Amino acid sequence: MNSAELISKVRKIEIKTRGLTNQIFAGEYHSAFKGQGMAFSEVREYQYGDPIRNIDWNVTARFSKPFIKIFEEERELTVMLLVDVSASNDFGTKERFKREFMTEIAAVIAFSAIQNNDKIGVIFFTDRVEKFIPPKKGKKHIMRIILELLDFEPENHGTNIPEALRYFTNSIKKRSTAFLLSDFIQSGELIKNQLLDSLTLSNKKHDLIALRIKDVGEFSLPGLGLVRFEDSETGQMQWVDTSSKRIKTHLTEWWKNEDSQLIETLRRSGVDFTELYTGADYVNGLIKLFKKRGRR
Repeated sequence: MNSAELISKVRKIEIKTRGLTNQIFAGEYHSAFKGQGMAFSEVREYQYGDPIRNIDWNVTARFSKPFIKIFEEERELTVMLLVDVSASNDFGTKERFKREFMTEIAAVIAFSAIQNNDKIGVIFFTDRVEKFIPPKKGKKHIMRIILELLDFEPENHGTNIPEALRYFTNSIKKRSTAFLLSDFIQSGELIKNQLLDSLTLSNKKHDLIALRIKDVGEFSLPGLGLVRFEDSETGQMQWVDTSSKRIKTHLTEWWKNEDSQLIETLRRSGVDFTELYTGADYVNGLIKLFKKRGRR
């Protein structure tokens, strides 16, 4: 798209996402992530009602009575967006592509971050890290992020989430809140097998939240007879009889298996997650996730 079209799109995204942020997400965002960035302050004697998880066992053993660690909420958080820009996200059957859907969600989170005086940064990834924008504050920085979300063209097509998480944990030293936006469609059993360890490690060092982007068109075949399909990430071509009941049943069962494996992996890693569909309102999904975190 030309520069005028791009500027117009950036402006539309800004207006829409700022409205959502002001009306809905500012309070929910703060309650969901306050206390996630905590700095050690001091040690004092345990009092009835103090959380047991904060007991300092070394000091307790030294003085033969319980002491707890006191933490203070840090004034600002570092928020990171890990955005999957692989070829499988250039797909959509409900109004817009998954990538466009991700862009709007990422913009809402970015505006929520700067409203709370937090830094925001982005990692674009495919089967390698395509671009890293270090976390900063300010509207100018946010507008640059939105511009990149709209116009960025990756060099590669595949997906490797473990590689993106490895880069993230090595690059961001200070504990941060990170949103992983992806359809989680990855090729290769080796990469899939590495996912649990990479999610767990990242979530220990940071506060990781997974937002899985889905489109209903991925889970069903239209009855169009014999159709030639291309895998957008590998380029592999294959003829498929879309009218075959056996093939449709196989596709449904394959997706059910993939979904159950991924959900189990996310649960075992301790990562908070939700699924958002391109044709549905993502606002309620995010609010539910934020409220759930805020009640902890």
